[in-house]
Formats: sequence, structure tokens, C-alpha cells
Amino acid sequence: MVGAVMSVEELADGAADAGVLGEDGMPVSPVVGVDLDGPRKPGALGRAVERLAAHDRVLVGLIEGATPLETARVLAPYLDLTLVRSGRALPRPYVGVPDPRAELALLQEQAEANPQAAFTLGGVLRAGAHLDVRQALDLESFAYSTLLSGREFAAWLASRGAAQAPPEVAEPVLLRREGDRLFITLNRPERRNAYGSRLRDAFVEALTVAELDPTVRRVLVTGAGPVFSAGGDLAEFGTAHDLAAAHFLRTRAGAALPLHRLRDRVTVQVHGTCVGAGVELPAFAGTVLAAPGTTFRLPEVAMGLIPGAGGTVSLPRRIGRWRTLHLALSNAPVTVETALAWGLVDRLT
Repeated sequence: MVGAVMSVEELADGAADAGVLGEDGMPVSPVVGVDLDGPRKPGALGRAVERLAAHDRVLVGLIEGATPLETARVLAPYLDLTLVRSGRALPRPYVGVPDPRAELALLQEQAEANPQAAFTLGGVLRAGAHLDVRQALDLESFAYSTLLSGREFAAWLASRGAAQAPPEVAEPVLLRREGDRLFITLNRPERRNAYGSRLRDAFVEALTVAELDPTVRRVLVTGAGPVFSAGGDLAEFGTAHDLAAAHFLRTRAGAALPLHRLRDRVTVQVHGTCVGAGVELPAFAGTVLAAPGTTFRLPEVAMGLIPGAGGTVSLPRRIGRWRTLHLALSNAPVTVETALAWGLVDRLT
């Protein structure tokens, strides 16, 4: 329900666990606010923490006035996100916004449109925080394949209409060696460097060169054209007929694991619009450089999905699971200045 907010007392008494699913199995009120400004009885914080140890709904802390220091300090790490008024430096569990209650309503509206995806996103981010990278990538992919078969993604596909297959190109990725440096360029500018299967395979092949050759000391990844990458190729969405095979392609033939293994040698230079995989994959690199004006957006929840190129793994390790959730659930672009403050990029160029 848009506008649903509970008190810390209600959280402690189990209100967040009531009526989680409807009769049709769909999540009910997938995002609920928790008022951290309100009064509380002695012992409520401890009971609330116990409740937060295992919950299904996405629980968003709400601070509209002066921060109740103890309440926020104790509960924010366990909540999925805490919204506060902008204008101050904040640790990872918090996102500063002009109007926390209005922002909560926007997140709830997005989640109500795709409750399965929102529920799944929250659960994957919470569980993935306790896994190593390989295990967390498997978890993300299992969840992604589940949502590919869901009604929300089917509705998005129907609304999109038929898509034309992209034309083949000779070199979707360019590779150049200079001394101990390897330069990799995503080379589909006419498709905004969409991360389709051909580009993925060529990118992984290029990364394999660096993995197999220890004399490659530095790897620089860039994108040709006006944007680094507009994310997954929309023409390929919904074309997987074997979702089990799709899982193995994402996790064993994708770029996430090689980038993670090479992270100390990899620098990614991003520019323009970075969407979906164009945000998720660079975040695995040891160094991310960004041009002025670059923006970052994760649209997958609005499609009935979650990030599927490794974003629920790479982004939390850079910006925390809380800000990752906000980025994915809001479907709103993040400016390069915010990305720098959060640690999504390391410096501007």
C-alpha cells in the first residue's frame, strides 16, 4: 500500500510479517516505511532488531525531523534503506532526499507496480551480503531466472511489443595491446553498446586474454560512441527458451566473474548514459573513472526483473546494499556527483 508506515513499536510486535502474501500468491504491500522519529517504549529496539533478522517486505526507515540517534543507529543497518533529508554527509545505510515521505511514496508506487520483483530484490540483497562473490552471483541468477517466468516480466514484454533482432557486426569489441596494457573497447555505438550475447562473448574473450597472460598488468575498458553502455540488448529480452541454460550462460559465460578476478588490474572509463549492465559490470573493476555528466540507472525492477549482470553483487560491495536497493527500486538516474560521493565511481576525468 502506498503511504504505509509503521512505528518501531509495531515493527517490534511483528506488524511487518502480517499478511505478506495475497490469496493469489502475490506479495502485499511490498515496501513499508518505518517511522524512526516517533516515540518508543523501553525494549522496543531490541525486539525490532530480532524481527529484522528475518523479514520479507522491503522495510524503509523514515527520518523527517532531527535524527533520533539511538533509534537510527541501531535499526538502520538492519533495515533495507533509511531515507533522511539531504544536506549532510551520510553513511551507507542512508540516502538523503529533499522529502523523505514523498520519496517513500515513490518507492512504494514502483514496488506496487512490480511486487514480485521488489520482494525478490530485497531478499537477494539481504542474503547476498553474507555470501562470497561467486555464490552471490548464483543467487542473483537463480532469482533472475525465476522472475523471467513471472507475470510481471510477461506484462513488460507485452507492453514493449515485438523487437527486431540487431544486425551482426564484425567486431563488437575492439582489442589493442600496448606494452603491458590491454585496451578493450565496447564497439556497438549504433546500439549504444547494448550488452547483447555477441558483445558479451567478445568481451569475455577479451578479458580471458588478460587472465591467461600475466604480462598484461593493466586493462582499460571503454565504450565507443556517445554512451558507455545502455545495458542489456532489449531485442534479446524474452528470447531465452531454456531458463536453466540461461542461468549458466549468465554466471559461467558472463563477464562478472572475470572482471572480479581481474579487478586489481582493471580500470573502466564510463561516460554518457550507463544503464543496467552498463552500471553493474564496471562496478566489479578496481577503478572506475567517469566523465562529467555521466548518469547511472538500474531499470530492471520496472521490467519485472532484478539486475541480472551481477549488479546485486558488485554494487553493494561499492555503495552498500541499501543504496543499491534505492538505485534499483527508484528507477531514477543518479548523477556522477552522487555516484562519486557514494563510491560508485572513484574519480572524475
